[in-house]
Amino acid sequence: VAALTAPPAAAEEPGFDSLFDGKSLAGWQPNENPGSWKVADGVIVCHGPRSHLFYVGPDAAKPADFKNFHFKAEVMTKPGANSGIFFHTKFQPDGWPAVGYEMQVNNSQGDPVRTGSIYNVVKNFVPPAKDDTWFTEEVIVKDKQITVLVDGKVLFEFVEPDGVTGTRKLSSGTFALQAHDPGSDPEDAAAATPMNVGTTRKLMRPAPWLDRLHVHRKCPIV
Repeated sequence: VAALTAPPAAAEEPGFDSLFDGKSLAGWQPNENPGSWKVADGVIVCHGPRSHLFYVGPDAAKPADFKNFHFKAEVMTKPGANSGIFFHTKFQPDGWPAVGYEMQVNNSQGDPVRTGSIYNVVKNFVPPAKDDTWFTEEVIVKDKQITVLVDGKVLFEFVEPDGVTGTRKLSSGTFALQAHDPGSDPEDAAAATPMNVGTTRKLMRPAPWLDRLHVHRKCPIV
């Protein structure tokens, strides 16, 4: 079984609201296979069959909704890990999220599309981070522009063209974390590639250009 150790506790960053309390999955809702998620040693760990963990916020009856935002996560992958961070998405009970975009988390798995890619939109084939090492992954959305950073370095800026149809587009919504497949399960004896993706916190940073609703929204997890 792969072990996951949290990095030294980081001070709260000014302008960010934590979406993870470091102790529980309060404020988060898994869909199928909820057993693929747990909190261990202050991090969210995913391993097991396909599942997605959606941020719903303090009141599930009024799900969190973000349009313009700065999202930042601290992530560690194990060799062969394949995961993702969805944004502008919506809860669904099973299957791959059909709404919004996915920011890839994959430094070494067989899929050549690497960490930081916007899946099926902007492809990065060079891993910007290493397995077994904590790194930061950020996505900033401002109107039609998406900016992705890994360890503070901008990987790319993408402007969504006008006229995009369907559900794979910018709109508004929440975030979701991905447990990709059972073949990445470190407790599965048949697995060739173990997977642990840990995040010490999920953060949304207000900025002057954010909707007023989002500037003043507080996302404590209690």
